[in-house]
Amino acid sequence: MEIAPTTIPWQTINKLMSGSILPRPIGWISTANANGQPNLAPYSFFNMVCANPPTVVFCPMIRSIDGKPKDTLNNIKDNGEFVVNIVTENLTEAMNLSSLETSPDVNEFELAGLTLAPSIVVKAPRVAESPIHFECQVRDIIEINNQPGGGYVVTGTVVYLHVDDGVLLGTGKIDLTALKPIGRLARGAYVRMTDLFKLDRPQSQLKKK
Repeated sequence: MEIAPTTIPWQTINKLMSGSILPRPIGWISTANANGQPNLAPYSFFNMVCANPPTVVFCPMIRSIDGKPKDTLNNIKDNGEFVVNIVTENLTEAMNLSSLETSPDVNEFELAGLTLAPSIVVKAPRVAESPIHFECQVRDIIEINNQPGGGYVVTGTVVYLHVDDGVLLGTGKIDLTALKPIGRLARGAYVRMTDLFKLDRPQSQLKKK
C-alpha cells in the first residue's frame, strides 16, 4: 500500500497512524472550568518532552461528532493549568468511563466513581486513586487544525509532583511492577505490562562538558 494522505479520508489516516504508533502512554488529564466544575478525560496522544524544565505534551483532537473542541482544551484555555494523572491497571475501567463524550456540566469524577483530591499549586483537582500526578501550568497551545480530525498540541510545565511511596524504588525511580501502568493500542485494545525485557544502551562516544 502506498498512500498520499490527501487522497484518502482523515478517518482512514487516523486508523493507520493510531494502529501503528503504539503502545501509547495515557495522560489522564483533569481540569476545572472558570466556575470550578471539574473535568476528567484520557488522552493517548500524550508523552514527556524533557526534564529541564519538566515538560509534558498532549494533543486533544477536535470531536468528530459535533466538530467542537473538547472540554479539556476549553478549560485550559480559560485558566492555563491541568493535572496529569497516571492510569494504572486497577483504574482501567474508571479511565474508560471518563472518556464518555458528554456535556460540560457532567462531573466525570462522579461518573467514574473517583475521588477528587486538591492540588498544591494549581486549581485543577487530582484523581486521588492514581499513584502519580503531575500538576502543570500551560506553556504553549499550538493549533494544528480546528476542524474534525484536527487538533492542538498542548505543552505544560510540571510545577509539582505527587508520587506514592508504594511505587518508588529508593527516592528517584519508579517500580514498574508496583505501578502496573497500561498503554493504549488501536480501537478498543489496551496493553498491560506483563512481559519486560532490558537492553543496555551503547556507551556515548561524546566527551562530557
